[in-house]
Amino acid sequence: MNLTARDVIIAPIVTEKTNEAMGRGAYTFRVHPDATKADIHNAIEGIFSVRVVKVNTMNVTGKPRRLGLRKGRTRHWKKAIVTLAPGQKIAFFEGV
Repeated sequence: MNLTARDVIIAPIVTEKTNEAMGRGAYTFRVHPDATKADIHNAIEGIFSVRVVKVNTMNVTGKPRRLGLRKGRTRHWKKAIVTLAPGQKIAFFEGV
């Protein structure tokens, strides 16, 4: 499956925990479930023009939910934590 850089990166994840990690140069993204670490590495470097040092990925399991008598789950998704080279920043996240 050929994924473009814009297909690989779905959305940034901005929470208190990820905001604190941004100070250390680690940025968190929701990514396509079929994307590999190499795909994510190339997509981040291509979109944001930064140097990526490390990519950690994890599959997040959907949580059980219920509405009345109906039981279900939220969707499973994939998360990537991208560590940049020292001194590098993604301008998109500044001021968030």
